[in-house]
Amino acid sequence: MERYQLRLSDVADGTNLFNPNRLAIARKRKGHTKAELANLLGVSPRAVTSYESGEYPPADDTLAKMEFVLGFPADFFVGDDLDEPETFAVSFRSLSKMSAKHRDMAKSQGALAIHFTKWIEERFELPNCAVPDLSREPYPETAAESLRQAWGIGQLPIRNMIHLLESKGIRVFSLAVDAREVDAFSTWKGGVPFVFLNSFKSTEHSRFDAAHELGHLVMHKHGGPAGKIAELEANRFASAFLMPKASVLAFAPKFATLSELRRLKKIWVTSVAALNHRLHELGLVSKWHYQNLCIEIAKRGFRVNEPDEASRETSLVLPKILTSLYQEDGLTRSRIAQELRIPLTELEALLFSLVMTGVSGGRTTSTGVAKRSALLSRVK
Repeated sequence: MERYQLRLSDVADGTNLFNPNRLAIARKRKGHTKAELANLLGVSPRAVTSYESGEYPPADDTLAKMEFVLGFPADFFVGDDLDEPETFAVSFRSLSKMSAKHRDMAKSQGALAIHFTKWIEERFELPNCAVPDLSREPYPETAAESLRQAWGIGQLPIRNMIHLLESKGIRVFSLAVDAREVDAFSTWKGGVPFVFLNSFKSTEHSRFDAAHELGHLVMHKHGGPAGKIAELEANRFASAFLMPKASVLAFAPKFATLSELRRLKKIWVTSVAALNHRLHELGLVSKWHYQNLCIEIAKRGFRVNEPDEASRETSLVLPKILTSLYQEDGLTRSRIAQELRIPLTELEALLFSLVMTGVSGGRTTSTGVAKRSALLSRVK
């Protein structure tokens, strides 16, 4: 496949000069420090600092090495700044355990997702944001009940968290960072909410992560509690949102056993550990009983390997976008990546597990994906 090879000497005017912002994003996405990148490029750390500060651009031969080392095409480094989420505006789970390297890898992937989203929004009308600000709600459980009421869910179990988030204008992408400490994260950018989910976790755990991040979006949009307090609030919100009190009370067993938890978890599609915690939270099992169930769940290995795992949840919006682009414009994923000036691997990382396709060009093996959706329409 032919690819346009940009060199700084080819630039005829000042509109397409090397962009330091894009170098910093590519470097962090690959998990390199400035010193590490300098070593790989065969230049001094001072030179890389100068490239990223905009003091002076890299020479053509250095740009060629940069393309090879970072895996980004040379023309990625030319163009407008990419919006990278600010650390203070991002809600990370397990932030205290996360290294700066993994945090930066996740944030730089967020920048690529925002870049991709803007490209999509030039071609499609995506659902408008319908995520209310519930920061004034005094308790996470109250916030969860208020959101269910606002969205007309009532006490019903949520069958697909990704579909629900997308229908309310939340942009959902996969999170590709090889670190157990990076579970998920969420952020607001330009009035648009984003959620990134670790696609290697069980469906039940991923659903809880999605609800957890939703809690951050509605309760912590304008700051507020941080660290452990914010994480505890988001956990309580997720538990109440996925397993509403009235619904749990209606199905609560007289005596909870692990086999009963395995049976009942299918109602709300949660993990056995999360359901056990919710029963204890609502006073339906004693502390002693709860702790014994925790021990049994751990001994069976169910904290890592969820029993009776539900079917993987996928995106509703993204497959329709890819199908429409392929059928109407002939745009394959490779072509989309070229237009975005990013590696195909980075595009695939954003889509991973959210789009179940059998053909790289964008056609899908799933039934009904090509149909028009009320969630999506082309920009005329």
